[in-house]
Amino acid sequence: MSIDQIKKEAAGAWQSLATEVRPGNQKNEAGSPKPFYLKRRFKLNTDDVFELEVINYADAEGRVTLAKMEIKGHIEWQGAHPLVGGAQKADFTADLDYLVTPLAEAFTGLLNTVATGFDTWETGKSQSVFRKNFPPFGLKEGQIFKEYDLVYLQDNYMFWGARHVDGRGFDTEANRPAHLQIPMKRAL
Repeated sequence: MSIDQIKKEAAGAWQSLATEVRPGNQKNEAGSPKPFYLKRRFKLNTDDVFELEVINYADAEGRVTLAKMEIKGHIEWQGAHPLVGGAQKADFTADLDYLVTPLAEAFTGLLNTVATGFDTWETGKSQSVFRKNFPPFGLKEGQIFKEYDLVYLQDNYMFWGARHVDGRGFDTEANRPAHLQIPMKRAL
């Protein structure tokens, strides 16, 4: 598909098939990444504005919610991915908003300890971390969150890049993924 065809096909709403697992950036006692469980809901407008909602879970079944992130920004299409045939390099920049909502008392308590400079964190109450220092997610004051990712479409499924097994983020071009992860399906 051409970039224009991919952009047209990608527009709309997408959602996780089930609870997904990723290698997190925190390590367990053995030094390997702790698993990170989540579900995604993604919406892409025809003007390349996206909205991403991520719900984090404490368990693989998705029964115990921890937090919700709502990220809004722009996607920049960078051309064909050199290693994943049919995929396009896509940069996601959270340049419009970044909200965090703690959904578990333990996570709320943690935020009140390590995420200072905000109103008191309350379970179920969102706060913007946009361009603010937010150590739990590695955000620095004035920084705009950006990921160098990829997008691949097949039928009614949208694939992004698979997380690096060592937990590295997609924070540079050199860290752009070269494999596909579990897809999202088109939401009806």
